[in-house]
Amino acid sequence: MRDAVLEARGVTKHFGGLAALSAVSFTLTPGRINALIGPNGAGKTTLFGVISGTTPATKGEVRFRGRSLQGLPPHRITRLGIARTYQIVRPFPNLTIRENLEVGCRFGRAVRTSAQAARREAEAIAERTGLGDKLGWMGKDLSLVERKRLEIAKALATHPELLLLDEVMAGLNPTETLRAMDLVRDINKSDVTVFLIEHNMRAVMNLADWIMVLHHGEKIAEGSPAEVSRDPAVIQAYLGHQGDPQAARQEGGR
Repeated sequence: MRDAVLEARGVTKHFGGLAALSAVSFTLTPGRINALIGPNGAGKTTLFGVISGTTPATKGEVRFRGRSLQGLPPHRITRLGIARTYQIVRPFPNLTIRENLEVGCRFGRAVRTSAQAARREAEAIAERTGLGDKLGWMGKDLSLVERKRLEIAKALATHPELLLLDEVMAGLNPTETLRAMDLVRDINKSDVTVFLIEHNMRAVMNLADWIMVLHHGEKIAEGSPAEVSRDPAVIQAYLGHQGDPQAARQEGGR
């Protein structure tokens, strides 16, 4: 087995008397598309916050490529090679798409790049994420789909090795969802390990190589889509009566 890109050991997070995460441990293998699922309030976004440094853990440790992330601020973690998106997308509203991306290219990496190089790369990232014809548009003037694509593009501008995607398909119609899935696959093929939170089970079952399930802050299952979809605890806690996830996998795009 290849070395882990990310390891979490006993990660616990308390907010007052509430345990948002309880002794969560897992390992991410490089090169895969990984999914994190669970009901609302399961602790998914809190876990992303712990990994990215915005939500310090109460107990436990996260290691990236063998290095502890304990105590590191978000900008340091980003420069190590971990980037994330947010459920509520917030582009710089009074900057163009090009300028939004140039910020990540210039300041989101361990090694600074020139303004000219950042401009060229911003244009390439915009093209890759379907925003190439809107480089001069202001962040405040974008549609939901465009803002979600810009959120992904801003994360890519930091040159991540691990990309955390928090519900990037929420609010998209079926056609837009299929395009977003294609983009995730394209990103993964460029040697970026993906870890995504998603409620769209069809997308999860078609994209993910490995899935972890949280419920009330605890890990209740992990494994391949087929393994997780058959797990009684997952069916009871999350899938419920939404239908057969294996059928969803067969029906969705590949």
